[in-house]
Amino acid sequence: MQRIGKDNIALIGSAPVRTRNRDVDYPFRQDSDFYYLTGFNEPDSVAVFIPGREQGEYILFCREFDEKKALWEGAHAGLEGATRHYDADDAFPIDDLDDILPGMLEGKTKVFYPMGRDPEFDHGLLEWINHIRSQSRSGLVAPGELISLEPILHEMRLFKSAAELKLMRRAAEVSAAAHVRAMQVCKAGMYEYQIEAELIYHFVQSGLRAVAYPSIVAAGKNACTLHYTENTGKLKNGDLLLIDAGAECDHYAADITRTFPISGCFSEPQKQLYQLVLDAQAAAIEQIKPGAAWHFAHDAAVETLTKGLVSLGLLKGRIKKLIKDEKYKPFYMHRTGHWLGMDVHDVGDYKINQEWRTLEAGMVLTVEPGLYIPVDCKTVDEKWRGIGIRIEDDVLVTAKGHEILTTGAPKTIAAIEALMQVD
Repeated sequence: MQRIGKDNIALIGSAPVRTRNRDVDYPFRQDSDFYYLTGFNEPDSVAVFIPGREQGEYILFCREFDEKKALWEGAHAGLEGATRHYDADDAFPIDDLDDILPGMLEGKTKVFYPMGRDPEFDHGLLEWINHIRSQSRSGLVAPGELISLEPILHEMRLFKSAAELKLMRRAAEVSAAAHVRAMQVCKAGMYEYQIEAELIYHFVQSGLRAVAYPSIVAAGKNACTLHYTENTGKLKNGDLLLIDAGAECDHYAADITRTFPISGCFSEPQKQLYQLVLDAQAAAIEQIKPGAAWHFAHDAAVETLTKGLVSLGLLKGRIKKLIKDEKYKPFYMHRTGHWLGMDVHDVGDYKINQEWRTLEAGMVLTVEPGLYIPVDCKTVDEKWRGIGIRIEDDVLVTAKGHEILTTGAPKTIAAIEALMQVD
């Protein structure tokens, strides 16, 4: 409310319930922006923020308490719960939104809201404003400016509070332990979906009932498909298994990738490529500190990978020219990281005024270099083909440098092989 300013108003709606099929709904997941501001985990809700309003600055429109609905579907806040448990200054039935909200818009200069996210909400807001305009001869003044709420809100979400970091550390801890479990149970003859089941089992057993994103469990050549989620392949000795999976703790995500040998021992080509990716990740993480530009980590990873690819014979030429001409891209085609928070690819600008932004304490990002050598890549020796490797950790920018949140999942060659040899 400080950021939107007095004489203005901000509105944001909850996520809707979405139908999966016939009369079955998908599990409800609250809109991240709405939950960030309210902590209110119900659909059919609208939060209103009006700085300086004497009757209360934070108003929540939500469902009234319904005893029958509570019997069938469980507890919900109702109007009393909205004020008592969620600190709303006032609460009104969501069914009265059309009657009450236009009065709150009257006389306001600017309306901040998530523009374009919900066409139905966009249409409703314009109707409310036009209704006020139609009464201009009675002295009513409609807002004259509609502004996206997201730039303000997403910049706020980019910097994590101590309470948020507590949730992210918990998500990271549970997710790392699940990756350890996957390494321990992995063996040839299993299917990718069985490993996925082990991951989800550990998440739920630890009290985290939602995955942060669909788990990637990719054996052998499947790891060369970046967002592979079929998870139906059979595990074979001699192949690597790439797992990209994380749990969600109270709407906050972890995002970890580990790659390891199904047999428990890396082959020599696998070991060479894996160590190269690990070195690239170390070089990138070294760049994570306050004042460093966002792209420094990616540039460090690319330089390390390109040098290594030349050393191993997968690329030929001068390092600087290879990087300039992006000759590494057939083997490494994605960026080295992204913001992490309530969304696995979290909100926040990467550039400000067309320049890469500098890192600041409280930001959390992933660092995830990789190498992917397609089976049909004829430009490299056959021993490299069909190998896909990615190593990903979640990193917090601290006042003096960085903190890796996901150290619980081993990633050195020695640590992985030692873990997988334990019965």
